[in-house]
Amino acid sequence: MQYDFLHRPRRLRMNSRIRDMIRENHVRLDDLIYPMFVTYEAGAQKSIASMPGCFQWGVDRIGEQCRQIEDLGIPAVILFGIPEEKDERGSQAYSESGVIPRAIEQIKKSCASLVVITDVCLCEYTSHGHCGMLEGESILNDETVELLAREAVVHAQAGCDMVAPSDMMDGRVGIIRQELDDADFAYMPIMSYSVKYSSGYYGPFRDAAESAPAFGDRRSHQMDPPNRMEAMRQAELDIDEGADIIMVKPGLPYLDILRDLRSRFDVPLAVYNVSGEYSQVKAASERGWIDEKRVVMENMTAFKRAGADLILTYHAPDVARWLNEQCEQ
Repeated sequence: MQYDFLHRPRRLRMNSRIRDMIRENHVRLDDLIYPMFVTYEAGAQKSIASMPGCFQWGVDRIGEQCRQIEDLGIPAVILFGIPEEKDERGSQAYSESGVIPRAIEQIKKSCASLVVITDVCLCEYTSHGHCGMLEGESILNDETVELLAREAVVHAQAGCDMVAPSDMMDGRVGIIRQELDDADFAYMPIMSYSVKYSSGYYGPFRDAAESAPAFGDRRSHQMDPPNRMEAMRQAELDIDEGADIIMVKPGLPYLDILRDLRSRFDVPLAVYNVSGEYSQVKAASERGWIDEKRVVMENMTAFKRAGADLILTYHAPDVARWLNEQCEQ
């Protein structure tokens, strides 16, 4: 029986080339930022059990590893440091001889064009594992912001290309912007973790960065997952304080927030495909339950469809290889 249908959407789905031609969203190499963990330990390549395929790299090896990332066509990395010593003030975070300034120096020697972004926070460097200075078990906001600004300036002086405050302290973007400007880094971009939820998806990262809190949690400063309008207020504050790029973290559980931000703000928008999201895919793939490539690329496409301009993801090397293979076909 033949029906007279005026609209047949399948007409544009039947041919693979036509599907390619009308595809609305594309994942590109230029979208990717690869998070990397750098340790003070010379020669280290320490596997992270909860994040298969990811490592803590020794500061003397980070340059060669970043060169491989650059060769894949990935434009940027973001660095997280594991210091030799920790204290209550996280003093290695803003030490000019700390692990991140040393890593920046090595990367810049090895890589001609790789964009080096640095995470600006204290949790990896404090003996208590919290994101700032403490009074009892409470984080001191304004005193912490001063240290974060010092950290950002040290990273800029070491030669990074962008700083990314992830602490979620009130007012930190404005103070960091002011201190960078005063130190003659007026053109240093700030990518702010503007909308960072207090999430259960961070567990593997805290193993990788050795930054789990010694007590309590981070709900006093990271956002409450049920809140939506608060995300709009937080992003607007950061933009008003001078953030050049705003970020949503985690990614997949908060695609609605990503879409809301894209609809409301005309600034570059990043999303962090976090460690728990990565590890879930890896675990299911290792058991043969999913097609890893297909699921990862579907996740990347979801971020783009929701409005992300940039994707921070531990899958970046694999995504880059898949994209490069596609171009060669």
